[in-house]
Amino acid sequence: MRTKISKGFQVVVPKKIRDKLGLKPGDSLVWEEMGDVVVVKPKKKKTLEDITGIISVGGDAVVSKKKVQRGEL
Repeated sequence: MRTKISKGFQVVVPKKIRDKLGLKPGDSLVWEEMGDVVVVKPKKKKTLEDITGIISVGGDAVVSKKKVQRGEL
C-alpha cells in the first residue's frame, strides 16, 4: 500500500488498515524511528475496563496515571 504526503504534511491511513485495526476518527497513531525505517502503530484510547483493571491493582494512583499516559499500562 502507498500513501502520499499532502502539502499540509497530512497522510491518509488506507481503508484496509483502518478496517483491520478498527481505527476511528480521533484515534492516535504513534510514529517510531528505527534507523531508516518508520513504524506507525495505533494508540487506542483506554476503555473503562482498562481503567478499572489498573485501579484494582492498587499502588500509587499518580504513578499509575503517568504510566497510562506514557502507554506503559
